[in-house]
Amino acid sequence: MSADGQGRRHWFDDEAGPVVRPYAMTRGRTSSQGQHRLDLIAVVVTELHADDPEADHMLSPEHVDIVELCRDTPQSVAELAAELDLPIGVVRVLVGDLVDAEFVHVNRPVPPAELPDESILRDVINGLRAL
Repeated sequence: MSADGQGRRHWFDDEAGPVVRPYAMTRGRTSSQGQHRLDLIAVVVTELHADDPEADHMLSPEHVDIVELCRDTPQSVAELAAELDLPIGVVRVLVGDLVDAEFVHVNRPVPPAELPDESILRDVINGLRAL
């Protein structure tokens, strides 16, 4: 490697600035402490009683961004990942942290196995029409 560093790999993009690796945002974690299962379509909602996230020095800027994005309009995990330009795995860990800290809560979709059978719904509709 040369003394001027031209032979070394750059860890930054000249136009974008320093690159932060996803594992740095999650401190190397691949899941949150609470092991929250977060589907892509799980909806994240900021808690009404949530204080100003910027005042909590334990939260990263990405945590604060998630709380602020979900304050006015609930967002799915997939929407948050797209909006923040972060991998889904990173967003899941960050949202799990926020759930544990009670800044947000997550509304999970109903699993397909728990949805009523279509034939039952048709029978109900037919029964209502017969009245």
